Amino acid sequence: MPDIQSTAPARHRRRATDERRTVLTPESWIASATALLVDKGIDSVRVDVLAKILGVTRGSFYWHFKDRDELLKSVLKGWRDGATELLIERFESKDADPRELITELISLPFRGRSAQRAARIELAIRAWARRDDMARQAVDEVDARRISFITQCFCALGFPIAEARARGFTLYAYEVAESMLSNQGNAAQKAERRALVERLLLTRID
Repeated sequence: MPDIQSTAPARHRRRATDERRTVLTPESWIASATALLVDKGIDSVRVDVLAKILGVTRGSFYWHFKDRDELLKSVLKGWRDGATELLIERFESKDADPRELITELISLPFRGRSAQRAARIELAIRAWARRDDMARQAVDEVDARRISFITQCFCALGFPIAEARARGFTLYAYEVAESMLSNQGNAAQKAERRALVERLLLTRID
């Protein structure tokens, strides 16, 4: 006859693991993988490390993903959707004046903790992209999508397409620089840069 005292804890552990596995979603793994990418880099994003962080077994990972590569693709998709597609959809749904949209786009790097977190994720993914073709392709696609949207805003203001592209690229390069160089300058200096960029980009050159 089995020893009740020895089997009960085992059943309890299995039940706890099963309950944890049912609570976890693919998004839980993606969020943890993204956080680990930001903190430790892509080499640390491994199934065994994530399972330990989440308090589950390695096997529970495979309820949601075929392998690590599928998880990494999901991390990139989550970043692309959250930092680009959903943002563009939100801007487009406002049906705002293109000049107002450009002004709001210029302000994105200065939106407190949300901007800081977005910049940390972006920096980690761009570091990953320097050594991985899949990440590089994702970054290139995101850059092109963002520049295209900004270019459309300048086109809507009546700038010729070639000039709109150049202004769109310049605005995007400014946004990336402010996000990556967030420690350069105090609040007043950042406000001065922002005002100058806005004035330059929205002024027509005759």
